[in-house]
Amino acid sequence: MSRPAPADLAQSYSLIREGACALETGRDVVLVRGRDARSWLQGQLSQDLQPLATGDSAESLVLSPQGKVDAYCRATVLADDVVLLDTEGGQGEVLFERLRRFRLRVKAELELGTIGCVMVRGPGSPACLERAAIRPGELSGEPGAAALGERWVVAVPVAWPGYAGFDLLGPVDAPELLELDVATGDPGAFEAARIEAGLPAMGRELTEKTIPQEAGSLVEHAVSFTKGCYTGQELVARLDARGGNVARRLRGVVLGTTAAEELPSDTVLVSGDREVGRLTSVAWSPGFGAPVALGYVRRDVVPPLAARLTPGGASAEIRELPLLIG
Repeated sequence: MSRPAPADLAQSYSLIREGACALETGRDVVLVRGRDARSWLQGQLSQDLQPLATGDSAESLVLSPQGKVDAYCRATVLADDVVLLDTEGGQGEVLFERLRRFRLRVKAELELGTIGCVMVRGPGSPACLERAAIRPGELSGEPGAAALGERWVVAVPVAWPGYAGFDLLGPVDAPELLELDVATGDPGAFEAARIEAGLPAMGRELTEKTIPQEAGSLVEHAVSFTKGCYTGQELVARLDARGGNVARRLRGVVLGTTAAEELPSDTVLVSGDREVGRLTSVAWSPGFGAPVALGYVRRDVVPPLAARLTPGGASAEIRELPLLIG
């Protein structure tokens, strides 16, 4: 199979909404291998690993003892004693060091590395998997003792609002990654779709100061309230019992300017004579015909709310997530 020609930003955005589009990228990973791998990770991750079969994945947080976000990752079971944690490029070392500090008297080894990833988004994504003869959650190949060097591939479903599809994970030279029959898209279109869906990113929406309940619907996807104890659980559970009442919340923003690339990510949102929030991510959206953004906004702000940007004075409207067109 040959990859269709690359698409520009507008074409890519249209394919994400109406067809299928791919973006080749890399993911940092921490491979956890050993007899105690899953039982130990149960006490470190906010997600429940027990129900996962081989090839299954789940989004998770790794929290500090104070309940703040140390890492946002995805756990994939490669074998009974092998779990792959993948996270955004540039975030793997933070995840590795956090886990290493808490690895005491357990039979589990940690390996830091990178893998290939093809992100495919759009309603036509299932057909792409069918053409590639790959089923979601099914491992192609047999990862063994050196799983990062083995020939294996797994398709991980992704189901955020307006951002459905899958990620194909495996070694960077795996044929399934290199030959997937879907057009390669523009990174800017994927960033716009991420923002519209309200998907937080490490280093921007998620930092060591972030409380999970602040970050939109993140808790719904990445936290289990039925599993046993894990590091940082106390704050998350207490806030959930109190209705998730936090001082700020992640919101969507549609901007009344065309200069998305000129806006600093920490641009201030002002309503009346007071600061009500700050932007964390900005991208041009062909669907809105304007830049869209994510930002943390005071909890007493009720969307939709007209605001303006500082510096610059451009208009903005604070909205609920996900950002819906029309």
